[in-house]
Amino acid sequence: MRPRVLSGMRPTGALHLGHYHGALKNWVRLQEQYDCFYFVADWHALTTHYEDREVIERNVYDMVIDWIAAGLDPEKATIFIQSRLPEHAELFTLLAMGTPLGWLERVPTYKDQIEKLKDRDLATYGFLGYPLLQAADILIYKAAYVPVGEDQASHVELTREVARRFNHLYGRGAGFEAQIAAALTKLGKDDARYFEKQRKEFGQNGTPEALAKGESVVRKAAAVLTPEETEQLLGHLKGSGRTILPEPQALHTEVTKLPGLDGAKMSKSYGNTIAMREEPAMVEQKLRRMPTDPARVHRSDPGNPERCPVWQFHQVYSDAATKDWVVKGCTTAGIGCLECKQPVVDAVLKEQQPWRERAEAYLANPKQVHWIVEMGTERARTVARQTMKDVRDAMGLNY
Repeated sequence: MRPRVLSGMRPTGALHLGHYHGALKNWVRLQEQYDCFYFVADWHALTTHYEDREVIERNVYDMVIDWIAAGLDPEKATIFIQSRLPEHAELFTLLAMGTPLGWLERVPTYKDQIEKLKDRDLATYGFLGYPLLQAADILIYKAAYVPVGEDQASHVELTREVARRFNHLYGRGAGFEAQIAAALTKLGKDDARYFEKQRKEFGQNGTPEALAKGESVVRKAAAVLTPEETEQLLGHLKGSGRTILPEPQALHTEVTKLPGLDGAKMSKSYGNTIAMREEPAMVEQKLRRMPTDPARVHRSDPGNPERCPVWQFHQVYSDAATKDWVVKGCTTAGIGCLECKQPVVDAVLKEQQPWRERAEAYLANPKQVHWIVEMGTERARTVARQTMKDVRDAMGLNY
């Protein structure tokens, strides 16, 4: 089976070009290599916008249409809605029992969001706990990878810590120490001593080399160890027991950051976006009205592309020859700003055309989108229920 990837988006409605280049384009690429689970994070939307419930349903399906229009294939990727799966909430609750409060308070985005969203009352348990809900979203599907940008890497690290602590608390069944001792004897005295040395080094200093060396010893003995003994030794090496919830890895893939029409971050709240399915006439109008280098007051004034928001669009949409033409023409006043914008207009409209065409069928038949989501949700439910059975067994809750 292919490794599993898990990612989600809050339902903000129809997506814009920043969403596509910042995440969605990458999702489309990943579905060809991995078993991808992509979900609508509607509970996460409530952590900061719990009073805005009226718009969530409409936003959910507008966003899913954009996902499919961009190229997500329901036959290749599992598309589902978070709130349809109460298993997420159950795992979140059970993980909360053993997660230290300080772990949540130190997440960088916690204080950052409080600062940015001063107009909202975020003194809630839901907002403080949203990184743990995010961890539950990932762990319930035993995802191997989570595609993230640098600003979200801390969330994956928290998820790894939560999984490690859970495995430490509940992966050590009755007779665990005796089982570990029996498994170590199968390694032989020298390898057992070497394994213990690496385990202590990793436990005290977190040295990646020690972890790799310890794992190598266990892998080398695969012929004499049972699968359960192998799993126990690998868990013991990391300071945990049996791996009930595997630790995911952050998947740092190259993404393109597309700014807004004014050069700032593209955001609906800033009013500087181009929607993925924006009408062509409106796209052209918005791009033609983009601000340019303020030094170019007159057509004859030379400019500097580095000071111009349009140049940032060229960085995403134009080939090398076009960019050379822009630099030369702008710095010598050989071309005007409207001439400079035209290749960007053409490229954006060309990119959007297949999105609009694919979306038409779903806009004309909304039930088809609902069916895709229902099928994906049931597929996700099968995986989530199995994980929760494993978790309940480990915690002694299946009585």
